[in-house]
Amino acid sequence: MQARVAVMSIIVENSEEVDRLNGILHNYGEYIIGRMGLPYRKRNINIISISVDAPQDIISAMSGKIGALKGVSVKTAYSSKIYED
Repeated sequence: MQARVAVMSIIVENSEEVDRLNGILHNYGEYIIGRMGLPYRKRNINIISISVDAPQDIISAMSGKIGALKGVSVKTAYSSKIYED
């Protein structure tokens, strides 16, 4: 199986979606290397960075599900190297 390392940057502007976002992240937990969340109280948003090591289709599926949440935006940066597991 081929895998890539990627970083997802997530901005949560709608706090009502936090539980659904955490559910998605929990479902993909086996692929998550690390997670950092920063509440930005001045702007009433949350900024989250997720590092993942997974097949391309898994990363895309996770990103798509997160991006479909109302008031949540996500951008993904991929490593250029592909790893064989």
